[in-house]
Amino acid sequence: MERTGQWVFSQAIPTDVVVEVGNSSFPLHKFMLVAKSGFIRRAILDSSASDVAEIKISDLPGGAEAFEKAARFCYGVNFEISVYNVAALRCAAEYLEMTEEHCEGNLARRTEEFVAQAALKTLPASVALLRSCEGLLPMAEELGIVQQCVDVIGLKACNESSFPTRSPPEWWATELGSLPPTSFQKILSAMKSRGASPKTLATAIAAFAERSLPDLLSRKGGAAAITTNSSSSASARQRTLLESIVSLLPPNCDAPLPIGFLCLLLRSTVSLSSSAASRRELERRIAASLDQATVGDLLSISLDVSGERVEDLDSVRRIVSLFVEQETTAGAGGVGGGLFYGGGGALCSATLQKVARIVDSFVGEIATDEELSVSKFAGLAGALPKSARRFDDDLYRAVDIYLKAHPGLEEIEREKVCSVMDPLKLSYEARLHAAQNKRLPLQIVLHALYYDQLQLRSGGAPADNHTSPAAAARSAAKGDASLAKENEVLRSELARMRMYLSDLERTQGGGGSVSKPSASAAAAVGPKKPKFFASVSRTLGKLNPFKNGSKDTSSIEESGRIGLAKPRKRRFSIS
Repeated sequence: MERTGQWVFSQAIPTDVVVEVGNSSFPLHKFMLVAKSGFIRRAILDSSASDVAEIKISDLPGGAEAFEKAARFCYGVNFEISVYNVAALRCAAEYLEMTEEHCEGNLARRTEEFVAQAALKTLPASVALLRSCEGLLPMAEELGIVQQCVDVIGLKACNESSFPTRSPPEWWATELGSLPPTSFQKILSAMKSRGASPKTLATAIAAFAERSLPDLLSRKGGAAAITTNSSSSASARQRTLLESIVSLLPPNCDAPLPIGFLCLLLRSTVSLSSSAASRRELERRIAASLDQATVGDLLSISLDVSGERVEDLDSVRRIVSLFVEQETTAGAGGVGGGLFYGGGGALCSATLQKVARIVDSFVGEIATDEELSVSKFAGLAGALPKSARRFDDDLYRAVDIYLKAHPGLEEIEREKVCSVMDPLKLSYEARLHAAQNKRLPLQIVLHALYYDQLQLRSGGAPADNHTSPAAAARSAAKGDASLAKENEVLRSELARMRMYLSDLERTQGGGGSVSKPSASAAAAVGPKKPKFFASVSRTLGKLNPFKNGSKDTSSIEESGRIGLAKPRKRRFSIS
């Protein structure tokens, strides 16, 4: 009442009506209110009492704050209209019937003009207006305020995603992240209808999830936040919000979301005991992009709050199984590219080999957990086919770590652990280590020794099958370069020999003090020596191993002869 007395224009005229809105009371004058409010006029005229002294309003949109501004408008007192209160004022004006029917330029018209000319001009203002409508439903929807905001926000968000006017370029997604779930879902539908790309929708969803669930989707302490905030109402609200986010995700084939973001969502669904449908959907999406994951992403799913104990390994195993199923389907349909020969000569994609390295590293990280059973370890390590790995060195490392962390295993259990790897697919260094590893079963050690013994009997040192094709190509290139260098040296020696023979011929043919040989000597000796050296030069010059683009010289022709013996790869010299 003291606050009302500050703007009532005259204290000389006593108030004749008290309007109660909720727990607030406003002493006012009837003649000022009935001039602009049809609701107040009808309440006074319809009353059976001759002198109405009190009017109660219990369900006014915007409450006492909105009524106070409406009363100020009736008294002609200035007040500020902003994007934060204009929706409440518009709803209050509709409730109090402050329309053009009762007074020209009434509050309803003034608020509509502000919405059209100011509130919907920028994206942040439109978002703030839509957020203010959350507590004014359903009247805000009936008046069309919500739909106007949705249309403008959807249009401006699409424009900003294509032609950003601020930095960072994704600032618009951060603005949308502050909306409540129901409003955000309407914005996504509006963006889809305007042709927004799946990548744009995925960006908006990721920003909304990180803004709505900052504690759950953090790398550190996400599950701890769930434990400390363990009230049933808070958990139920978070669970509902999380499931709504999962339902909003666009098709994975059109816009794959960041794999780390999906893994954090999956961890949250497990911690909040969300629906099985939400968990399966996230597992399917992670499996489709598993080659982009890191070991840390998989650890965020499987480890507990402290990060020291394996809590959920089944989700990771299902993800790997789904990935193998998708790869098998793609390979059968001829979709997958970049195929290579894996273990056993079977074809496998480069994606499958990359995932195998990720899984092997992940298994090596969790192998130190003392509570990790043999069946779970073998089930995850053996989830990929044998052909997925060219070499089992990383898998052997994980097996050795597990055996070292679990020294009390029986022989049959150790054999089951080692059954996930192939001893014949180890590198020479790994086989040498395995042959001296006392933690391995005897059968695995014998396999490694037997393989090396076969290599020795075949006529050479134990083969290191760990040499990659790239290393072999580099070795061949170095050999070719060495041969080319030797060939150039040989060419220079031959050139010097020809110059020496030319000088010798000129000296013998035109010397003043040197007597000419006889005709018979000139015929027998003189011409014969140059022809011999020239023939040797021509023969050596044709031994160029790079003459025909190949190191094979068996096709070189000389004097009508084919099939000369292949020259040895060494430096030739003539003395």
